[in-house]
Amino acid sequence: MGSQISKQVEKRKVIKTEKKCLCDLQESCGGGGPEFPGCEYRPKDRKNWMSELNPEKLRVNQIVWPGTHDSATNKIGIPCISRPFAQCQNLSIYRQLVRGTRVLDVRVQEDRRVCHGILKTYSIDVVINDIKRFLSETQSEIIILEIRTEFGHEDPVDFDKYLEDQLGEFLIHQDDHAFGKTVAELLPKRVICVWKPRKSAHPKPGSPLWSGGYLKDNWVDTDLPSTKFESNLKHLSEQPPVSSRKFFYRVENTATPQPDNPIVCVKPVTRRIHKYSRLFITQCFSRGFGDRLQIYSTDFIDEDFVDACVGVTHARIEGKAQI
Repeated sequence: MGSQISKQVEKRKVIKTEKKCLCDLQESCGGGGPEFPGCEYRPKDRKNWMSELNPEKLRVNQIVWPGTHDSATNKIGIPCISRPFAQCQNLSIYRQLVRGTRVLDVRVQEDRRVCHGILKTYSIDVVINDIKRFLSETQSEIIILEIRTEFGHEDPVDFDKYLEDQLGEFLIHQDDHAFGKTVAELLPKRVICVWKPRKSAHPKPGSPLWSGGYLKDNWVDTDLPSTKFESNLKHLSEQPPVSSRKFFYRVENTATPQPDNPIVCVKPVTRRIHKYSRLFITQCFSRGFGDRLQIYSTDFIDEDFVDACVGVTHARIEGKAQI
């Protein structure tokens, strides 16, 4: 018992030190807060921010895509009992898209229900219907929908056919040339759907669905905010610039509860890093690899996070930030 208490005391000290590191880094930016190309830009209408940036000028590889981590967990588990251990978003998929989210991360199990680990929630139909509703209300917004079979589960039967049947008219086919195209050149197709099965056949080149290799990341599983922050920067710095990249690369501004810590609910743990999203972008530019930033995801997405991503995108269009 004594050794366990000692470990917990030491862990709390480490967390406190790491939080202070980020706080000090934030303060070093000065009274005006973190600055980067486009930091002052605010879209007038987050629901239609791609339209606002002009689809004729906006290229796919110029976009900093605001994304959500474990996107469909707003109603997962049992409220106040199991939900706090797995909920990473408090908005529906539709509300996230209206807020400005453009990359969705959805995990499914064999019965086509959305899940996060052992906890499950509504059917994937709810996600698809929310996407369709959003697409019906907008004209030029492109979405990246990543769907994967959750670890420890089997692939849903014929799931690729299901996705093609449900989203077929909107699907942008797998194509390396898409990265250099403008949004207008992709329209009226509006969804890049990345399907990552565990055992089933992966999408082939030219198919309506994109294979898993087109959306990459380096997942760092830690509840230590500075460790996650610096690891994200390191991994991003090792990527090629978006102008030459033929895949999407994601960075996740999240911290993950660990079993060796008494705080195992998502919100208080991920909050340790959540407010430093703009600081991360600032560091990308100050360290010389702002041209690597592409998909930037978070838990419990808010308007300021979206605005930061859209701001860098706007700066790239205006030639104020290189890609």
